[in-house]
Amino acid sequence: MEFKDYYKILGVPRDATADDIKKAFRKLARKYHPDISKEAGAEARMQEINEANAVLSDPEKRAAYDQLGKGYQPGQEFRAPPDWDAGFEFSGRGFGGGETADFSDFFAELFGGLGGARGSRFHARGGGAAYQARGEDHHAKVVLDLADAFTGATRQVSLRAPGVDAQGHVVLKKRTLNVRIPKGVREGQVIRLAGQGGPGAGGAAAGDLLLEIHFKQDPRLRAVGRDLYLSLPLAPWEAALGAVVEVELPGGQVKVRIPEGAQSGKQLRVRGKGIPSEPPGDLLLDLRVVLPPADTPQARAFYESMAREFAFDPRGRT
Repeated sequence: MEFKDYYKILGVPRDATADDIKKAFRKLARKYHPDISKEAGAEARMQEINEANAVLSDPEKRAAYDQLGKGYQPGQEFRAPPDWDAGFEFSGRGFGGGETADFSDFFAELFGGLGGARGSRFHARGGGAAYQARGEDHHAKVVLDLADAFTGATRQVSLRAPGVDAQGHVVLKKRTLNVRIPKGVREGQVIRLAGQGGPGAGGAAAGDLLLEIHFKQDPRLRAVGRDLYLSLPLAPWEAALGAVVEVELPGGQVKVRIPEGAQSGKQLRVRGKGIPSEPPGDLLLDLRVVLPPADTPQARAFYESMAREFAFDPRGRT
């Protein structure tokens, strides 16, 4: 999809204040609102303006967009990198599903899962001087090593909470928390930290911080729920004759019995060797037979001997 330059759409510089953005939006809305505008394509233009304002008028969305959009030009091919929003601390306001649906695919990919997607709790009671309101729940995505799911750990988590300074510019307030990661934690699981969200009003309790757990990309392993997936290379003789091979996992080595006649593309399930939760997940091995290279005279002679000795047609088998 194409990258959208929301600053260019509103006609403001990247260091525009909140008031600058508000004024620019109102000016453009008076010009392009489809109920009053005589401009060609006013409705489509107004949709773009609304989308740009929805991002730039929200300090949280704007801060994330600014970091993500560095170096991109309008119309340039764009794809959000994995876990681009990790470490951003968002409040529970977010966007409703209907509002997100009104905007572009670019907007939906960046912001459709932020803010109110996980919900927030906000309770008020009393009125006047006795008014009290519990603080908003905040949430953030954190990215951990898969090994933490096998052992549990206490990790320092650095978060950036967007806000607005006295001059109306977006700033990032940073904080670091020590978080206990339980053994058996799963991708997408939420850890709740009581009292670490938004402050309460009138002496009421602060909200909670909800940390959504994600794992760093691993070149070998992929976690799906409690299960682990791994591509396992096999030598031809291991696949043909069967073997016991060692598989390295974050929790240590696992010995796996390969049955005789194993073929590439087959999947082998090893029960209970996935993430050690209750119950534990499984380890699913995608078998892949790897041929030794014929890069020496001896190796070529061996393959030529096989070709003579085996009455084997791989394309004729059913």
